[in-house]
Amino acid sequence: MPKVSSVIVPYATYLRVYEPLAAFPEPERGHWARYARRPDRPSYQDELRRSLADLLPTPPVPVPVQESGDAFVLEIDGVLCVCPWRTRLRGWQALEELADELPGPVLDAVLPEFVRQQAAQDYERWLARNPDARPWIRTSTWQVPLHWFVLVSDEERRFDKGSGEIPPMLRYRTPMVQARRRVARALRTLKDTIDEGPLIDGLVDVGRWLEEFHPRSLVELDYGGLVHALPAGELEDDHSAADVADGIEALRQGDGSGAGEAYARLVERWRSVRDRRSAN
Repeated sequence: MPKVSSVIVPYATYLRVYEPLAAFPEPERGHWARYARRPDRPSYQDELRRSLADLLPTPPVPVPVQESGDAFVLEIDGVLCVCPWRTRLRGWQALEELADELPGPVLDAVLPEFVRQQAAQDYERWLARNPDARPWIRTSTWQVPLHWFVLVSDEERRFDKGSGEIPPMLRYRTPMVQARRRVARALRTLKDTIDEGPLIDGLVDVGRWLEEFHPRSLVELDYGGLVHALPAGELEDDHSAADVADGIEALRQGDGSGAGEAYARLVERWRSVRDRRSAN
């Protein structure tokens, strides 16, 4: 395995799906079974460092030449569950979204147009051969999209302050059946009470994505590197999933005031992160 830097790479958050090993066809199933026994499996920080290292050559490499053979692995109640990185596929998809994130001159400076065009052509050819491909991981920078919090509950929240060189950790994990049920219930409430908007669109999209996985999968919402953008006290007191759930329940009960209070708590909590993003 290539050596990677020890520098912490912020500020990405993740929504991951871990599928049971039985959901994978052979020979991939055998690959992941062997992979799970490796003691040196890399972390999400390693994936980010490698991706950033690819941007240093001239011209840069926006998408890995080969698909990653790495994954995140969990064992739940004796069942091995796997979340493949699929870095190449996710790189292509992120590249499609980059034009909406960066001004044209900045985008051209980071990734010249001919590099982006070549990557887009490669993706088009690959997708023609793999029309059903989908990532097991969704990534967001400088935020946790509000609709992600709908999938989880405050009772599933796990927080660790960290110590020394070990950074803090904030994540949620929930069974796939629970995540799908919460999406469906929230969509019914939102469609009955508010106009179409980003929250509904996001839930429809993530709901379709979840349907593509094994029903015994596990869904994980991980704050990832964003923990480094939040002061320790604010991170420990962050119960955004509870606020989102309170807001949707208030709408269900016809309590507009309660929904507004929950939304105000979310806005206030995430203002500092938004301000830091703007400063960068």
